Amino acid sequence: MTLKFDIHARDGHARSGKIETAHGVFHTPAFMPVGTQASVKAVLPEQLIDLGAEIVLGNTYHLYLRPGLEVIQKFDGLHRFMHWDRPILTDSGGFQVFSLAQLRKMTEEGVQFQSHIDGSRHLLSPEKSIEIQRVLGSDIMMALDECPPGTADRKEVAESLELTTRWLKRCVESPKRDYQSLFGIIQGGMFPDLREKSLEQIAEFDLPGYALGGFSVGEEKSVMRAVMEEIAPKMPENKPRYLMGVGTPEDLVHGINLGIDMFDCVFPTRAARNGVLFTWRGRLHIRRQQYTMDDQPIDPTCQCYTCRNYSLAYLRHLNKAGEINSSVLATVHNLHFYQDLMKACRKAIEAGEWEGFYLERTELAESES
Repeated sequence: MTLKFDIHARDGHARSGKIETAHGVFHTPAFMPVGTQASVKAVLPEQLIDLGAEIVLGNTYHLYLRPGLEVIQKFDGLHRFMHWDRPILTDSGGFQVFSLAQLRKMTEEGVQFQSHIDGSRHLLSPEKSIEIQRVLGSDIMMALDECPPGTADRKEVAESLELTTRWLKRCVESPKRDYQSLFGIIQGGMFPDLREKSLEQIAEFDLPGYALGGFSVGEEKSVMRAVMEEIAPKMPENKPRYLMGVGTPEDLVHGINLGIDMFDCVFPTRAARNGVLFTWRGRLHIRRQQYTMDDQPIDPTCQCYTCRNYSLAYLRHLNKAGEINSSVLATVHNLHFYQDLMKACRKAIEAGEWEGFYLERTELAESES
């Protein structure tokens, strides 16, 4: 089967719904934990399910370089390889080439690059990106795009979005598994008119879903939000809308308010490893001295495994001691919070109470800044 998207409720631009794939259903708005190396750092697949995750993201660039397509092909794709039988989305690999490759050269054919692992040379073309994702067997695959930095000038951005459109045509024409759905990526940098131009070009392909790429790449957050406010509500109404790589709790709530359905980001897992924990009252920094003797959980209202069993004092001790379990317990909590946040957003939308919920979360974020 191919992807099926149903919107159950709307409140302003915000929407609540579900997406059906060959490997199951996930509810929107959805946050996808990032499994860069076919693993979400510090948690097992079984834990992800307990936390409420319904879909994860895998990384084309990293998995192509290691373990390589031959290994994953032996397992007929990522689902069996990583012991995850629910939906998977894979990115195109383009962003990692631009941000991680030691040397790279952009051509019409694709991107020639050197591996950040061993310096070996590769060509990532639209066809190659789709071939890799076909082997990975993801339910949702992303088209290869060029992602210019947020500070790029208008000429560079205009040329980039045209290349992204030409590459999309080649991605559409490349072979895929029967159940796989391809999403196109809207570029255009921080120029609203170029964003609209990219949207018009990408929407002509009538794809199963559309993404906003090229955000959170060096631009000021106020600029990013202003451009998002211009373009997000104009994306195709009856297709999933995905905001790539943007992921603080306030970013997610802001995106949902504009009609975004899907999010991913390494932020909650990376923050956990650095001792930053999320609560309904705001962020908590576990390394602070004030928690040395604190026998309370991270958040008394949270029902995650960490909060049900461990004190702030113990979590601070693990973090200060550099214990592996510090990352495990903090990641369990942060991902649980993100899934709870998505559930709360869906509930508010379905109850017609989105505006009040949005204002409350926005005021909290402003009080922290």
